Amino acid sequence: MIKQWLPKAVSRVKGADSTALPAIGGAIPETMSYPWRRLAVGLAAVAVIGMLAATQGSVDIPPLTVFKMVVAKVPLVSVAESWPDSWDTILWRLRMPRIVLAGIVGGALALSGATYQALFRNPLAGPSLIGATAGAGLGATFVLVTGVPLYFKDTSLVPIAAFAGSIAAVMGAYTIARRAEGMSLITLILAGVAISSAAGALTSLLMIRSDPDLRPVLSWLLGGFGSAQWKHSVLVLPYIVPSLLVVLFYGRVLNVMQLDEDHARQLGVNVERTKLVLIIAATLSTAAAVSFTGPIGFVGLIAPHAVRLTWGNDYRSLVPMAAIVGAGFLILADLAARTVASPAELPVGVVTALCGAPFFLYLLRRREPITA
Repeated sequence: MIKQWLPKAVSRVKGADSTALPAIGGAIPETMSYPWRRLAVGLAAVAVIGMLAATQGSVDIPPLTVFKMVVAKVPLVSVAESWPDSWDTILWRLRMPRIVLAGIVGGALALSGATYQALFRNPLAGPSLIGATAGAGLGATFVLVTGVPLYFKDTSLVPIAAFAGSIAAVMGAYTIARRAEGMSLITLILAGVAISSAAGALTSLLMIRSDPDLRPVLSWLLGGFGSAQWKHSVLVLPYIVPSLLVVLFYGRVLNVMQLDEDHARQLGVNVERTKLVLIIAATLSTAAAVSFTGPIGFVGLIAPHAVRLTWGNDYRSLVPMAAIVGAGFLILADLAARTVASPAELPVGVVTALCGAPFFLYLLRRREPITA
């Protein structure tokens, strides 16, 4: 198949036209119009999910009232306030910050998962593959259990330590895998697994030697949005939005990378630069996402495959749709986490694991080969 398709692909790249460069194993479209309608419908669905999530909790707020409360915040729109002030506090200080942050984090993790799956050509790759989440866990645990001040001038050091730990872990794996002739993706994966194991061991050691009350550490390591604030969303967006734009820009190149590195080079792709740029983008997205919420598993696995199984392998549309599906999925997971065992609250990571583990096993048991 490659021999039949390669001459056409070369001519398309040289011609710099708008035809598709599909993932190997999929159909070869002659043209592709960008799925703006599908993206708009997806964004609208996420907005509806968020609105419905805002109605549920220890105090139920009618959906129509939630809609009016949201519209009332739109400039130049006047809505008669027929709800108590306590509902304003519940909606805008408690529920909406965590719903918005859940959507942002879900989209970021799905973006990273789709990028890693394409880059490593591994359908089971995820944001934790090369140590990002394990490094974040080690950084946060170090601050939580070693007596380091939790705040510096009213700024929590836990997210900063988690972000730094995530970046440091991936940089360590990349440094190990980097060679004079380029970077081996296989070596990068193995280095990431080793660093993740070491970070996990150090995290466990810190927990064992710490104060007997490990609930703050366990709560962070299991992931959740209980402490979400509006400023958290503002702080993570400067990392996640550029990462999304970079990966979207490389959508066509990700399609070409599904062949192999030699064929990609023949098609004019700077493979080493592409790997570096995409790893940086996916790592920044993951590190920013988990810095305030803790590691949340399986979002980066479920969302890209749900899109892939529904709409195909073209990464120009798969990446943004995966981000949208990931956002909606994590909002629903957070809704389940805070309502299923009410008045208690489950860690969101537990909910996503209960959903993601069967899906992971399903992927492993599929008889036909899965292409990233």
